[in-house]
Amino acid sequence: MSTPNTHYGAAAIGAMLSHVRSVFFIGIGGVNMSSLAELTQRRGLSVSGSDRTETALTKKLESEGITVYYSHDARHIEGVDAVVYTVAISSDNPEYMAALSRGIPVISRADYLGYLMTSFVNRIGVSGMHGKSTTTSMFAAAFSEAGTDPTVLCGAVMPGWDSSYVLGKNDYFIFEACEYMDSFLDFNPTVAVILNIELDHVDYFKNVTQIRRSFANFAALTGRDGLAVVNADDDNVRLAMGGFRGNVITFSAAGKTDPDDEDPADFYARNVDMSRGLPSFEIVSHGKLLAKLDLSVPGKHNVMNALAAFATGYAFGLDPSALTRGISAFTGTARRMEYKGKFCGADVYDDYGHHPTEIAATLRGCRDMGYDRVFCIFQPHTYSRTYSLFDEFANALSLADETFLIDIYAAREKETFGVSSEKLAAAAPGNVFYEPSPSSLPAKLSGMLRERDALIVMGAGDIYKLFPLFGFGE
Repeated sequence: MSTPNTHYGAAAIGAMLSHVRSVFFIGIGGVNMSSLAELTQRRGLSVSGSDRTETALTKKLESEGITVYYSHDARHIEGVDAVVYTVAISSDNPEYMAALSRGIPVISRADYLGYLMTSFVNRIGVSGMHGKSTTTSMFAAAFSEAGTDPTVLCGAVMPGWDSSYVLGKNDYFIFEACEYMDSFLDFNPTVAVILNIELDHVDYFKNVTQIRRSFANFAALTGRDGLAVVNADDDNVRLAMGGFRGNVITFSAAGKTDPDDEDPADFYARNVDMSRGLPSFEIVSHGKLLAKLDLSVPGKHNVMNALAAFATGYAFGLDPSALTRGISAFTGTARRMEYKGKFCGADVYDDYGHHPTEIAATLRGCRDMGYDRVFCIFQPHTYSRTYSLFDEFANALSLADETFLIDIYAAREKETFGVSSEKLAAAAPGNVFYEPSPSSLPAKLSGMLRERDALIVMGAGDIYKLFPLFGFGE
């Protein structure tokens, strides 16, 4: 069972940490936690932490003088002044329990991030059920090209930096705002970007109404002088913004078919061309052509992501030409249609998609790239998500020419839903098959794949461990 967030708020945390000299991070090897550890060290504090396994991220932290323990033990926090934890740990974690028993300040990752970001002038939170990491990384490319030297915290490794975070100046703080367990409600954005809203994280959110309320509360954190940059094509986003009292900028990929029609949004795409799967389009605002973009990432969903980044940068008065260059040169993030190489003549990609909408967008985008056939290996993530979106998964997975399902990645859950990958494969239309022995897939696919095929290995669990079997490193 996950450990809940604290909700102290920036002012209370500032008071708690006023005399702190050392901070310990439980789960320091995580993408987000490692960035917070470095930000903390940059403030002149002593930093240490723990995680289960050694990774490239933990090695990087160690190279910068941060002590990392590869186990969880109460002795690790002796002499520590404060503890920051990820909600992914269980409540019986020995370091967490020892800190509580000793009266050491204990703060959740989201709450601590909300405190840290208050030292930045413009705080741009990129939210949505899908596309946060890609869009945050796209923001980083655009704002960097515009010369702002932003500080960026992303949920995936970003191209050009080979890191999930960039420690820049204090003028712009761009961060991925995760909605799970309402973590983003502990943040302090001055700009709230909302890409999309639909049902997900059903182990926490009970329905879409609750999710809309959470996103409305996130936007409200910007205050009356704040700014929300939102997707006008998404019905749930429009409903969530119904009571927002701040400033709003809308963006739309829908365009308009009749020049006499009303503009669909403040910023919208025109003349979208999906040749070769890489979108080209114009950005128009209130009748004025602002930019012509030729994206380096596939899929129409990236038109929407690019609009969000461009509209936000433009609102800050950044050079449209620089924004265009940065966005057009953006090549994607790690595990988001990341090209791995060739196997039996086919192009192989690694993708993090784990929701039906993401799966459908990725498979359609891949098909638009001109491949003869698209193959997919998919690992469902959590029983609750698979159960609640069962039919949607079945339909999305059938968009590939051949899909192979491996067993569900349990993550934090136990199987109490009566759902399985075998049942999902049986229910899906088209060529969707259950594979109980993932290690047999390379041999099976070697007799099927050929030139001009694509193979997407997809999922948010540990499916990346298959890549060495195909001749690629993890």
